[in-house]
Amino acid sequence: MDFKESQFALPVDAEHKATVFKPFSLAAPHMRAFHLAWLSLFATFFSTFAIPPLLPIIREDLNLTDTDIGNAGIASFMGSIFSRLAMGTACDVFGPRIASATLSLITVPIVFSACFISTPQAFIVLRFLIGFSLANFVSNQFWMSSMFSGCVVGVANGVAAGWADVGAGATQLIMPLIFASITSFNVPAFTAWRVAFVVPALFQAVTALMVLFYGQDLPDGNYKRRRQPSSTKPRESVFKVLVHGISNYRGWVLGLTYGYCFGVELTVDNIIAQYFYDRFNLNIETAGAIAASFGVMNLFSRPAGGVISDKMGRMFGIRGRLWSLWVVQTVAGLLCILLGRVNTLGASILVICVFSVFVQAASGLTFGVVPFVSKRSLGVISGMTGSGGTMGAVVTQLLLFSGSKYSKETSISLMGVMMLVCSIPITFIYFPQWGGMFCGPSHDPDWVDEEYRLIE
Repeated sequence: MDFKESQFALPVDAEHKATVFKPFSLAAPHMRAFHLAWLSLFATFFSTFAIPPLLPIIREDLNLTDTDIGNAGIASFMGSIFSRLAMGTACDVFGPRIASATLSLITVPIVFSACFISTPQAFIVLRFLIGFSLANFVSNQFWMSSMFSGCVVGVANGVAAGWADVGAGATQLIMPLIFASITSFNVPAFTAWRVAFVVPALFQAVTALMVLFYGQDLPDGNYKRRRQPSSTKPRESVFKVLVHGISNYRGWVLGLTYGYCFGVELTVDNIIAQYFYDRFNLNIETAGAIAASFGVMNLFSRPAGGVISDKMGRMFGIRGRLWSLWVVQTVAGLLCILLGRVNTLGASILVICVFSVFVQAASGLTFGVVPFVSKRSLGVISGMTGSGGTMGAVVTQLLLFSGSKYSKETSISLMGVMMLVCSIPITFIYFPQWGGMFCGPSHDPDWVDEEYRLIE
């Protein structure tokens, strides 16, 4: 081990990426980056989904119709479609630390502005703009892929995103409690929900500053320092990096797949509290607690997807990663169909808990494949896949939950059918050096890294 390697608290590979993953360690730079990545993304999920659990109050205050609420749900995802793709390129050029912190700080004033909206149109615009912050998911996954070796990158990506996704569940529970605490001081309900948004705004600002001042882009330093040339190789232009990424069909397939695992998760986060509130005549706190159980499962379900991906990768190579992704997503689709068919509160709670495990694990499994698609355009591929997640949420919300002729329970079942259909293209993913679900490699699996990174 050379002197440089001896400076790391964790064992590393030739690129100084960690070869072990210790989620309860704060060792710099690898585990510190992990904790900053998941915590900052947790804050943006908390802010973005702080509105749905308070919708019963907000819709009365702003005179929102079901169409307004549906359009706002679509708007909350529309912004992040393009911002996620842009974030991938920003990470490739500026590094995940600057890209993540900048976006979070830009969107903090937008979260604060929830205190002042007064019309349905302003409500829709607000959700659209807050949704931009979800692009931090791309920097989260890019950062983990830059810090952890291929043998543990699946679990690192899974845990970093999974713990962050808990923010969408935690806000379903915490925001109603904040609202109730404020009203306990005799503050009118229509004022209390506005004051409550100070909490997610401050939380997001603090985590963004922590990333900026305590984070590190790469094991050997930040992007600015890395750019100082250490070899004679010319640095590729942003345009070439972007073209190499978007011309890789595997990125498009993974984007579609992610659209109907993570995209479904986002849709459920948007509708589930109101669904239980309206269908089973629950109060706002109880509906929020049930909705929170869906998001909180991310503590272990999405990380489990990463663990499964890495385990299957060690046993069967890329074929194992692809098969496990297809199987888990297919089971999730079947459970989603079942969720729309059950008619009792107890059964609905049971099914949504099991469904959450599989749909969130499928998200982790998807990003267990992403780091192997293109090394030189990793940020673009991550952005394409992440954008696919929000695009799936937009399409699903538009077709099934925005003035749809179907009941919410029927729409949930149809969403499950869409999941089954959109899992089929996984079978088309093929890597010449590793193979696919049904075929072995067509080239020597011991290809040198230079050839691997040029696979398009």
